[in-house]
Amino acid sequence: MNFVRSRLSVGNLFGQRVRGMCNKLPEAKPESPPAAPAQEHRPLFKTPGYRPSNLDRKILVWAGRFKSAEQIPDTVSFEMIDNARNKIRVKAAYVMMALTIGACLVMVVMGKKAAGRNESLTVYNLEKKAKWREEFQKEKTQ
Repeated sequence: MNFVRSRLSVGNLFGQRVRGMCNKLPEAKPESPPAAPAQEHRPLFKTPGYRPSNLDRKILVWAGRFKSAEQIPDTVSFEMIDNARNKIRVKAAYVMMALTIGACLVMVVMGKKAAGRNESLTVYNLEKKAKWREEFQKEKTQ
């Protein structure tokens, strides 16, 4: 019953956290004195960006975002890197699909040629098993 009351309390409706069985309030941390001002003046904000690695630079060029690696600025946005990676990922998927379809077509052509020569897996397996039987008979007679 206490569990239900604690979950349906008025404070919970206004966004106050329920701390379970603990009634102890958290102690306020004493504020430390302000630090001495820094020697070097730094800007209050940092431009959002990402310093691309060599692989990221290659990806940006391969994705067609820049003509050459020298044109890429020192910092680029996260979105630009992410979009370039996605483009390369999609291109790689297309290449793998094309290679899979090409390999299937090659296998079909090779199978038709083998069928034209009256070769099949059944005949191959029967010949192999007959060879094994002969070897077994030779070992058994010796």
